[in-house]
Amino acid sequence: MRRSLFNRLLRAPKLSLDWMRRSSLLQVRVLPQVHVRSGEPSLGGFVDLQTPERVTTNRHAHEQQLYYTTPSVCLDGTRLVFLSDRTGHPNLYWRELASGIELQLSHNREGVLKSYVYFGGQPYQGLGMASPSLHAASGTVYFIQGRSILRARGESETTAVATLPEGQMTAYTHVSQDGRRLCVPTVDALALDGDRPLRGHPSYGVARRIRQEGLSSYLHVYDTQDGRELACVPVPGAWVTHVQFSPVNPDWILYNHEWSGHSGLLRMWLWDGLTHRAIRTEGNGRSRRDWTCHEVWSHDGDSVLYHGRYQGGPDFIGRIRLQDNETMEIPLPAGWDWYGHYDAPSPACLISDGYFRPAGRTTGYHCPWLCRIDVDWEERRMTWTPLTAHLTSWRSQDAHPHPRADPSGRYVYFNSDRDGRRAVYRVALAPG
Repeated sequence: MRRSLFNRLLRAPKLSLDWMRRSSLLQVRVLPQVHVRSGEPSLGGFVDLQTPERVTTNRHAHEQQLYYTTPSVCLDGTRLVFLSDRTGHPNLYWRELASGIELQLSHNREGVLKSYVYFGGQPYQGLGMASPSLHAASGTVYFIQGRSILRARGESETTAVATLPEGQMTAYTHVSQDGRRLCVPTVDALALDGDRPLRGHPSYGVARRIRQEGLSSYLHVYDTQDGRELACVPVPGAWVTHVQFSPVNPDWILYNHEWSGHSGLLRMWLWDGLTHRAIRTEGNGRSRRDWTCHEVWSHDGDSVLYHGRYQGGPDFIGRIRLQDNETMEIPLPAGWDWYGHYDAPSPACLISDGYFRPAGRTTGYHCPWLCRIDVDWEERRMTWTPLTAHLTSWRSQDAHPHPRADPSGRYVYFNSDRDGRRAVYRVALAPG
């Protein structure tokens, strides 16, 4: 019966994702595991798809977890921090997962701050939607309001940590594992047209403008207790939008060059406290003309995981082990080119909201499935196990699933607007 269902999926017409989302995907209850070895797929056993549990419950608001490079669930697994527009403006909330009790942490009444991704926001005013970072062990949330870096924890008052410099605009922030440092990437404001409002995405090439105008990005590192700026590291001629402290070494910051030319070589960088180093090198089939994206640390700090596409070739998943710079990349099957993101609970276990095409090629840019991927890097093989259909529309940055495993590794949390408005959902990481 399950094999018959898969055969019917293979024979299905090439449908748009929107149509599939409204009808046929809702009827899919089982899907096959897919084993991939050096880009060649083979079918495994069928698995039952989970029905995701809705975690945030306000059906009159858009709600979402934090960006997936930072945790949204505290270390003891009892609380979730999320964003909600229930007041008419975006604000931060805690939710007690057992009782459902919620607490508002921020009190923004000024809309959305203009920053990376949120280009249509207000210059130097409003909540930075890209800014919240959670220190999972202490339950402390850091975020940006206007030019102020603020700290909130539970029922205690929100306090100011530091003030950002004038004439710079921000992107995704990150707090170190020990909770003592916060990294805020900024770029000279002219890169985003300064004080002038933008109607959505810039009509010009931001990275090109940065190079042509001699602008810079900066890695600002603040002491989270007294607000001292511990470092301001310039990155000339580049647009830094993502920063992540190493989970095991707070002196190491993984960062990117957004929209860089030759991203196969120039996308992923490490600042070790002294020098900047591009971590993906050419050779062994790797080229600067490849495309790479969405670099993340594995939760144990052993490796950097990422995905990309070879020039003229297939998409792939990659791992760089920084202790010896060993680089391993596994090509994906032909046609597996749906855009997505990865989280890495460990180097051998990944989570993805993209790529997986169990029933051949369909039209559309985005994947409707959430999968667990068990990887054997040395053997260049992996097993994709579908967990659920997340069924989000992908219509905006905030509607991306952005899956992230909780600290226990028990659940995967993700965003979806499957019911019309965004909400946070979860499924078990280990199905069955």
